[in-house]
Amino acid sequence: MSERASERRGRSGANPRVVVVGAGIVGCSLADELTARGWTDVTVLEQGPLPAPGGSTSHAPGLVFRTSPSRTLTAFARYTVEKFTSLRVDGVSCFDPVGGLELATTPERLAELHRRAGYAASWGVRGEVVDAARCKELWPLIDESVVLGGFHTPDDGLARALLAARGQRERAESRGARFLDRHTVTGIEKEDGHRGGGQAAGVTAVVTDRGVFPADHVVSAAGFWGPVIGRMAGVDVPLQPLAHQYARTKPLPCLSGATAEASRPILRFQDRDLYFREHTDRLGIGSYAHKPLPVDPFTVLGHGEARANGLQMPSSLPFTEEDWAPSWDDCRRLLPALRDSEIEEGFNGVFSFTPDGMPVLGESRAVRGFWLAEAVWVTHSAGVAKAVAEWMVEGRPGLDVHECDLTRFEDAQRSPAYIRDRGSQQFVEVYDVLHPLQPMERPRPLRVSPFHARQQELGAHFLEGGGWERPHWYEANAPLAAAADVPPRDAWSARYWSPVAAAEARTTRERVALYDMTPLRRLEVTGRGALDFLHGMTTNNLRKKPGAVTYTLLLDGTGGIRSDLTVARLGPDRFQVGANSPADLDWLTRHAPDGVHVRDITSGTCCVGVWGPLARDLVQPLTGDDFSHEGFGYFRARETYLGHVPVTAMRLSYVGELGWELYTTADLGLRLWDTLWEAGRPYGVIAAGRSAFNSLRLEKGYRAWGVDMTDEHDPYEAGVGFAVRLDKGDFLGKEALRLRGEPRRRLTPLLLDDPASVVLGKEPVYVDGVAAGYVTSAAYGYTLGRCVAYAWLPVLPVGTGVSVEYFGEKVGATIADEPLFDPEMSRIRC
Repeated sequence: MSERASERRGRSGANPRVVVVGAGIVGCSLADELTARGWTDVTVLEQGPLPAPGGSTSHAPGLVFRTSPSRTLTAFARYTVEKFTSLRVDGVSCFDPVGGLELATTPERLAELHRRAGYAASWGVRGEVVDAARCKELWPLIDESVVLGGFHTPDDGLARALLAARGQRERAESRGARFLDRHTVTGIEKEDGHRGGGQAAGVTAVVTDRGVFPADHVVSAAGFWGPVIGRMAGVDVPLQPLAHQYARTKPLPCLSGATAEASRPILRFQDRDLYFREHTDRLGIGSYAHKPLPVDPFTVLGHGEARANGLQMPSSLPFTEEDWAPSWDDCRRLLPALRDSEIEEGFNGVFSFTPDGMPVLGESRAVRGFWLAEAVWVTHSAGVAKAVAEWMVEGRPGLDVHECDLTRFEDAQRSPAYIRDRGSQQFVEVYDVLHPLQPMERPRPLRVSPFHARQQELGAHFLEGGGWERPHWYEANAPLAAAADVPPRDAWSARYWSPVAAAEARTTRERVALYDMTPLRRLEVTGRGALDFLHGMTTNNLRKKPGAVTYTLLLDGTGGIRSDLTVARLGPDRFQVGANSPADLDWLTRHAPDGVHVRDITSGTCCVGVWGPLARDLVQPLTGDDFSHEGFGYFRARETYLGHVPVTAMRLSYVGELGWELYTTADLGLRLWDTLWEAGRPYGVIAAGRSAFNSLRLEKGYRAWGVDMTDEHDPYEAGVGFAVRLDKGDFLGKEALRLRGEPRRRLTPLLLDDPASVVLGKEPVYVDGVAAGYVTSAAYGYTLGRCVAYAWLPVLPVGTGVSVEYFGEKVGATIADEPLFDPEMSRIRC
């Protein structure tokens, strides 16, 4: 049992009191999963009547397409299908495996379906791209002449959401859970003040209009009412409800005599933002084609008020005919049988969107014991409930959920305006063909480094991540690209890319370049006991003198990699930590003892990476301190001045070249950039972007947490075992590492055989013709003249031939030895 799981059980014995707010599909699934794990003191409160309380579950069409660019969402959906298939109520299965069919009517969409088939193979979902004739066989009502092909997933289908909610509710009740309907939550009670050790005050009870319910844990599974419940607890819930149109036709002659609820696959016509499912002799049609219709969750009527105002349920708003008209025309073009039909009924159903389209899960840092299981669709409901139950009972989910962790949003991404704008855009883009690098359009720019003006002057092409504007290449370097020997790219991989990146990578290898590293997260850890705290939280030896920098890992109780860090000891009790996500701050803050302070200093500081064989020539004249290899060794830190600017200099390199990360305060950032730029002119310095950076780091085999490795992986299989010191004393996750056997999989470097081939990530990798793993990171290695791809694969010898599927085509690749570039590390340690 993990440390955090022990703490949870210890608060109220072996059976903590849990109150779940909301008895929709998520609340019922969670009660089932918790009680199955022995937490039986579970109360589920619902403001509406059971079994159909009136939230999103009550109107959900129940479509389950498992394939997603997100491995996590696919795993959630896969578990939902497995669970609902095995769940029967009154002899009826809660899942109908009619299959799924996604249609392409444009070449771009057909290419996208090949890419989705690749995701399916990567994540273990059965599916294939089929021709138009096969689409017609699967769905005889379509006009075959407008279809180019489709993606058929035979094991997808329809979830009977209300039936599944009932089945899980009854099972949870048989284990001791209770469900109370017509109880409106009016408040969340908390402890007074804060506990020591960085722990926030915890929940104590849920207040309703019909009584108070003591609680050690409260879970908000309230759907689009999540922000309302969150406000009662003092927790912001980054969720925007929107209305979505759904209509049913009158009985269709071509379906006359049908007895089954559905017999054909659920159908997506994404080129027109439409989906279809059968309702016996009728068709149900959903549309995302209309303008976003945001809904204020604080103004949604309760169940009784909704019925009194002529609504079927709170989540079912009046149908807006004017928004439907264009979609109805598109429906009748695809399905000629609808040309003589009419819509019998329709409504605008309310459900939840987040700024990045992912669920919001986990325990609040602000209020201990207050959990979120929000923005969850029926497709992922049982999988999410399982993960949250594991998180609560065992201390961690059984799979990587960092994409869903509520801590993932930065403060700048939590404003109501941001949530509304991005949530609405997610609605618009539900069925769009989206490139993995494609940024949101609004609100931009939001977060910029102090160097932004200079970057604009150099013609920076900005993409966005974490709210930050990040230069990916600079048009000022275009003249250098003329000499770059770069193979031409296909249209997809050429998006958000420029051959200028090759010139920037080459210049970094040959001369010197400046990289804006400001978005790199920086934490400050101070106070007596800071060393002991960090030493016990991480895997490497931190008991070094001030001035040392150490690469280390944060593990969870099972030995999984929560994050990788660079820890600089700047003083006896002062550390600067290079981290990855807000979850790192959350994790360290939760564990910090009294007297140790953890603070995010990212927004008040900035960083320039100065890298290349001439980096020392550029930097040394600016300071009186010795920046020679003997005077300033690799993985060392020093507080000094460069010209007029005080900096914290760390001799680190994420690109495999000599250089330093140079930190200063945000107010002095522009001066630092100008100082370095002027000093670098004699050496041909350039500014370089993230595209070149990613290529260079993959040539060196440097991992990116959250992409190449997560808490599903241990250090040895991820290739970062060198950062673990089992002889240093106790640290979190150490005992679990000892119990792990030899790795059966590894993060494996691949070189594509054809110098002109490129892959981008998440593609399936085939060994002996069988899908055996998937690509994590990939980029063209401009120094090597080949595309580099890292992939999770079974343990295989160097030199083994494999193939990577890219848009339906198999691309040859060979397992390589790492690091691929400069294995002697001579370029860094000079």
